[in-house]
Amino acid sequence: MTSFLLRAALTGLALWLVTLIVPGIAFVGGDTTLARVGVIFVVAVVFGLVNAVIKPIVQILSIPLYILTLGLFHVVINALMLWLTGWITEHTTGWGLAIDQFWWTAIWAAIVLSIVSWVLSLFVKAH
Repeated sequence: MTSFLLRAALTGLALWLVTLIVPGIAFVGGDTTLARVGVIFVVAVVFGLVNAVIKPIVQILSIPLYILTLGLFHVVINALMLWLTGWITEHTTGWGLAIDQFWWTAIWAAIVLSIVSWVLSLFVKAH
C-alpha cells in the first residue's frame, strides 16, 4: 500500500510539474490548495489505471507502428494515455486534467512527463 501511495504521489508531482512546463495542459477544479492536491492525486491514480489496463492493449495492437517508426510511436501512445486520462477525469467529474489539443500539447506533455518521471525516480531510488 505504501508503494502504491508513493508511486501515485510521484506521478501526481510529475504531472503537476508538466502543467507548469508545458502550455495548454492544466488541472481543472479544486478551489483550495488541499482540494487541488486531491484533484492531482486522483488524476495520478486514474493515469496509473489507464497505463495499467489500456496501455498494454494499445501497445500490442500497435506493434507494426512501433516497428515502422523504430519505437518513436511510443511517444504517441504515451500522449494518447495522457489525453485519455484528461478526457476521463474532466468529462466524468467536471474536474481533472485539461489538455487543449492532442497533437502538440499532449505530445510535448508526454515527452516532458517521461523526463520528469525519470528524474524523480532517480531521487527516490537514491534515498
